[in-house]
Amino acid sequence: MNARLAVLAAGALLLAACATQPKPLQGTFTAITPRDATAADNTGAAVRWGGRIVTVEPQADRTCFEMISTNLGSSGRPYWGSDDTGGRFLACRTGFYDPAVFEKNREVTFIGRVSGYENRRIGQYDYRFPMVDADVVYLWPLREQVDVIAAPYAAPWPWWGWW
Repeated sequence: MNARLAVLAAGALLLAACATQPKPLQGTFTAITPRDATAADNTGAAVRWGGRIVTVEPQADRTCFEMISTNLGSSGRPYWGSDDTGGRFLACRTGFYDPAVFEKNREVTFIGRVSGYENRRIGQYDYRFPMVDADVVYLWPLREQVDVIAAPYAAPWPWWGWW
């Protein structure tokens, strides 16, 4: 009986470990950032990159996203750990993605392969963007801001300090 419980507990732990990432974002990917990809030719590398949207460009048969790359958490969700980003990249996917939904600063994670590079200008600066042919476009829900109000007392029970 104890062995059966141990096996069930181990199975539950394994399932919990797999449940940290949404199913479309699971897999094994090359550990490079967009900044790393521009330094060397990484065409064909399988990547999972994410960040915040700069612009969305619907075209005749696909939609391209210009992104600021950020670190990804254990769930695959982009987060801002510091002001240091992983560079910029372009991700394109067949079909129409509405710029009203995929608006500036929304968090998106992409899975795909590096398909090449494109030079564009950011202001007066020439920038080399790695391009990703995206198989997955995962738009994260908006983060809700929660205001935390601390109690004026630090006691473990609310009636402490009343006398």
